Order: sequence, then structure tokens, then C-alpha cells
Amino acid sequence: MSELSFYHTSILLEETVEALRIKQDGLYVDGTLGGGGHSSKILESLGPEACLLGLDKDQDALAYAGRRLDRVGTKAQIKLVQSDYADFPKVLEDLHLGPVDGFLLDLGVSSWQLDQGKRGFSYRNDGPLDMRMDQSHGESVKDFLARTDRKTLSQILRDFGEERFHDRIARAILAYRDESGPIETTGQLADIVVRAMPASSRREKGHPAKRTFQALRIYINDELVVLRTFLDEILTYLKPGGVLAIISFHSLEDRMVKQAYRLWENPCQCPPNLPCTCGQTPWGKEIPRGGIVPSAEEMAENPRAKSARLRVFVRNEDRKE
Repeated sequence: MSELSFYHTSILLEETVEALRIKQDGLYVDGTLGGGGHSSKILESLGPEACLLGLDKDQDALAYAGRRLDRVGTKAQIKLVQSDYADFPKVLEDLHLGPVDGFLLDLGVSSWQLDQGKRGFSYRNDGPLDMRMDQSHGESVKDFLARTDRKTLSQILRDFGEERFHDRIARAILAYRDESGPIETTGQLADIVVRAMPASSRREKGHPAKRTFQALRIYINDELVVLRTFLDEILTYLKPGGVLAIISFHSLEDRMVKQAYRLWENPCQCPPNLPCTCGQTPWGKEIPRGGIVPSAEEMAENPRAKSARLRVFVRNEDRKE
């Protein structure tokens, strides 16, 4: 992979790094390292006693990011591990690290992954129908579509893609498979979806296959399960005053993050209008409430930023376990 073959424009870069409240001697984890854009910026503020841990399932991303981070010229420790971000507790334990001053997640897929046809994420660039973040493990979308049934596929398109024509598209995909054989490329799948959509919907803004590809990517990588697992674990690994910053790109992820933050702000389990007896105190709060969205200038320069939202949670200094 050449230096120029991997690229990704880091969205909400300045806002995210500012929100992390970088300490010169802190431990920071980038759970979705990607091309290393956010991590490069974080490293600029870290001193020799600090450590940056970068996680990513994608070997190409780790290789490129490692070279990019080396060029920052920092004296801070840099540790890169091929891992799902939800497995961070084991990684911290294996490396004898923790607790964490700041944790960053930039969810979804990178520009490089989307645009590289060979990775199977793109509905615009033809390539093998894969969509796995880690191509060495798990089932590809091609293999899943070869075995699935209409009800299962329709539900996936509805739940993970919020696709209103989910059943119509599912029927078309399986009809093609049964009549013509396995669906092997992203171009084939995109064409099937486009032809299955009502003519009026094809004229709407955005590619008609976008939601279908999103749904299958989320399903094949267990993205919502991974996020749920992470949210269930992260708080106890944050130092008092520690910061969690999560950038999401669609409503399913953002809703999960928002609901988790609300629960952490008010974990009391007692009935409303009765004195609290459970002893659960707030873990911290979201700052600012409602999150941060890209500026008009950033959205104009990078259309992929339009759906992004950064939510930041700061753990209370005096919160007891």
C-alpha cells in the first residue's frame, strides 16, 4: 500500500481534540485509529510521560497510521494494536495501561475504505462484495447474501439502514440470487437495489443504495453490538475528569450514545417523585448538551461531514465507584 493510497479527512478535528482537554502526561486511546488524523493532532500536545494507544481492526489503516504518527516527532509513547475498540479492556490489561484520560471513537468507515472498490464498501466503485473491517475474520456480505432468507434480510435493511423499501429490496436481491446465482460484486448489488426502488425514490438526493449498503455493513461487522459493549464498559476505565468523545454518522449510533450519556447523567433507579435510596450518583455530564456538529465551511469542503455529530462526556472529578 503506497503512502498516497490511504487517505481520510478527519471530521471535527479541532473540536474533538479541544474537547479531550489534553494533558501533557495523559493516556489517550483512539479506538478507531483509521488514517491517524485525530491521533496526529493529539500527539502534538503530548509530552514524554504521555502515551497514545491506537486501535483498529484494519491492518492497512494501522500500517499507514503508524508511519504518519512517527512523523509527528513526539517523545510520547505510541502503541498501536489491531483490535476491535470494544476489546479495549483486554488491550489495556495486556499493555499494563490505565485508567484513561481520554477516549476517542470516530465511528463508521473511512474515506479510503469507502472509495476503495476492493474493500467492498462502495456502491459507486465496483469490487468484491465484502464489507468486513477485518478481512481475515468473519463472514463477507457476499457469503451472507448467498444463505439468507427474505425475512431476515428485510429486517436488517429496516433496522440497520432505516430503509423504507426494505422488503421490496430484499425480494429483488433474493430473486436475482435464485435466478442468476451469487451476488459477487458491489456493482451488482447496487444495480439490483436501484432497479428495485420506485422511480420517484431514485430521483431523491443521495444514492438509492446508500441505506442498503449501510445496513449490510453494520450487520456484517456487528457495529451496534460492538458499540453497546463499549458503552457498557468505558466509564470505569475513565479517570475522574476523564473525557469520552464519540463521533457518529447516523441516527442509530447517535441515539445509542445519547441514551447512554443521559443514563450516566442520571443513573438513579428509584421511582420518580420519591427520595433516592439507591445511592446512584451522576457519573458526569455531556458538554455541550446536544453535541457538536461541523461548521458550514467544513460541510461545504467535505460533504461526508454533513451527518456527523460529536458527543462529549466528562466524568465527574468526585464520582466514587
